[in-house]
Amino acid sequence: QVQLVESGGGLVQAGASLRLSCTASGPDDFSAYALGWFRQAPGKEREFVATITWSGAYTYYADSVKGRFTITRDNAKNTVYLQMNALKPEDTAVYSCAAKTSRTLVLMPHEYHYWGQGTQVTVST
Repeated sequence: QVQLVESGGGLVQAGASLRLSCTASGPDDFSAYALGWFRQAPGKEREFVATITWSGAYTYYADSVKGRFTITRDNAKNTVYLQMNALKPEDTAVYSCAAKTSRTLVLMPHEYHYWGQGTQVTVST
């Protein structure tokens, strides 16, 4: 069983930056997992944000965050990061990380095996 714990959320003003972290416990080989970040705002469906392959060589982003957010991973630390720059009020949501044993990018939430509880990001005007 893999457990994911997110951290780094908070309340910031528009234009600020935050870095989210998601640390996994339990996997025999963290590098066997593709990882993703998703977000869900109140009253809205869960939305794909970014994903990264097992090695970190390939990434993919939602158009809404492309150029502002960066997903990276440190397999030695069992951790995936989401660097968020130039935050906007519409980025306000609960951000969750997810993991799936895969060698390819994984975009769809239903494909993921494991989920964290999420961390709140609130961006004020």
